Amino acid sequence: MAKPLRTTVENPVLRAEFVKLIAQDQALIHKVCSMYCRDLEERKDLFQEIVLQLWRSYPAFKHESKVSTWMYRVALNTAVSSFRKESRRPYHGSLSDLDLQIPASPDTSAEYELKIKYLYAAIDQLSQVEKAIVMLYLEDRTYEEMAEIIGITKSNVGVKLNRIKAKLEKLLTPVYDELR
Repeated sequence: MAKPLRTTVENPVLRAEFVKLIAQDQALIHKVCSMYCRDLEERKDLFQEIVLQLWRSYPAFKHESKVSTWMYRVALNTAVSSFRKESRRPYHGSLSDLDLQIPASPDTSAEYELKIKYLYAAIDQLSQVEKAIVMLYLEDRTYEEMAEIIGITKSNVGVKLNRIKAKLEKLLTPVYDELR
């Protein structure tokens, strides 16, 4: 008996699985986009690029790690590499060509935006890897998960996280002192 087709857009089972995964974990993608882009249009573009990269890599995903770990790895690599490229080659098709019906992003209130404004401003001053670690930390990921996603050792995650906390405290203390 032949194996089910896992490598083409024509596979309706693969498409259904993928859409379900994206719908379930789209908040993860939105958090990556918010971490790396301040502008709404840039966030939308990055969201599409991440979904596209997830779609391209989904047939090869062997479920040896958690789906969220795989999604974070692809999302973070896409976000970081999109900023490293000096000239981006645009994708000439659209995700709608794949007929993916992914729900729109959840609305965020003005109050929520105000609460995270200063934190994001401080996080923007961190390196790409530091940003990724902060985001995963805020997601309550374990050191083991962070190490697997980022590609560093567990002990290195701990060291980097302590240094990041110190940097953020130094950046945010003057701002919070002024707000009092």
